[in-house]
Amino acid sequence: MAIAIALILLVIGTVLFHFLSPWWFTPIASNWQMMDETVNVTFWVTGIVFVAVNLFLAWCVIRYRHRKGQKAHYEPENKKLEWWLTIITSVGIAAMLAPGLAVWAKFVTVPENASAVEVLGQQWTWSYRFPGEDATLGKTDIRFVNIDNPFGMDPKDAAGQDDVLVASPELHLPIDKPVKMLLRSKDVNHQFAVPQFRVKMDMVPGMVTYFWLTPTRTGEFDALCEQLCGVAHFTMRGRVVVDEQAAFNDWLAAQPTYAKTQAEIEGNAQVGQSLFATCTSCHGAQAEGNRELNAPKLAGQGKWYLVRQLNDFRKGVRGAHESDTYGKQMIPFASMLADDQAVRDVVAYIASLPENRPAPTVLGDPERGKSLYRTCSACHGTEGQGIWATNAPRLSNMSDWYLQRQMHNFREGIRGKHPLDFHGAQMASMARVLADEQAINDVLDYIHTL
Repeated sequence: MAIAIALILLVIGTVLFHFLSPWWFTPIASNWQMMDETVNVTFWVTGIVFVAVNLFLAWCVIRYRHRKGQKAHYEPENKKLEWWLTIITSVGIAAMLAPGLAVWAKFVTVPENASAVEVLGQQWTWSYRFPGEDATLGKTDIRFVNIDNPFGMDPKDAAGQDDVLVASPELHLPIDKPVKMLLRSKDVNHQFAVPQFRVKMDMVPGMVTYFWLTPTRTGEFDALCEQLCGVAHFTMRGRVVVDEQAAFNDWLAAQPTYAKTQAEIEGNAQVGQSLFATCTSCHGAQAEGNRELNAPKLAGQGKWYLVRQLNDFRKGVRGAHESDTYGKQMIPFASMLADDQAVRDVVAYIASLPENRPAPTVLGDPERGKSLYRTCSACHGTEGQGIWATNAPRLSNMSDWYLQRQMHNFREGIRGKHPLDFHGAQMASMARVLADEQAINDVLDYIHTL
């Protein structure tokens, strides 16, 4: 009898949880209401079966419980019952599959008036590509991918010269316009998903998969990777912003074309030397850093990373937090660089400076740090050399006291909180892998040995 009561309570509790639960679908923001309706059909079919089977089990336990003097009837086969079960099961399965097939038929049938946008996935970030004025996306190939051509654009394909490249995890789309999302991966399997859109699709290296949708309300929505793609999979986040048409046009016009990115003039170290004169008062004449002035070593750091950080300071992405005292100090100095060319010139000069190995200031257990660093090496490299493809800067031979402070800033939410600091947000999550101050010191002491 206790088992029968437990089964009945299980059914009642499950049904109440389903209807009274505060956890449900996020509000839909696309044309794919059919997705929700299909899931609801599945809920009803499986819910009815769940209730019926468990109540039947409870009834059987009560009706056929052991009674003294009664003997069970043995009936190994009942063709009539088996036919009924086969028919009812088939109807239930068909009721769940048919709506899904109908949705899939629409899902793979892209409207002729849909515009195209490519989503490029890599460990552990997103970037995007729009066709230019010719309305045609240029050819790409993984063999063309390098630090100056991260999209792998074919330089000989004229159709790709006007392609608009968005080297940021934030994608903008116009409201009420159908769009075909072309999905491509540079490394491993990913899956692009926006829960509010109710659509997602695997991204497989060597293939171009797709789905389509029509955004139906403006707003900002999280883009997630829902395929286990590596150690930092959980930090692979982006953002889709749905705009009114005019706002979308303004945003798209501000993005560079492939031709523009390739035409950017390499930084001029001689021009950069004069611009760097202001920086020497803190960072030193050889960009060796100065702990007393809270200025880290710059010499030897990757050019791509220095460019990004200077631009983040100029845009207020870094130094925005009220507790980031030293970051705020850097903003006005970075703003003295008038434009992107000036940034490249300064970085070119820094890259020409000789590199000196800084003395260690953080002491820990390097052997323990070596074990802890294995997680860090997935992005920053086994030698702490930094990897541009994973947006991870160099750590070896850099100022360990500065790295220590930045680890604290990431862990305390001082860095990585700005809505446009996607890479900082990733590091804020990864920094919590180190449990305490001793773990941070151990890792930094090990990095100094690299």
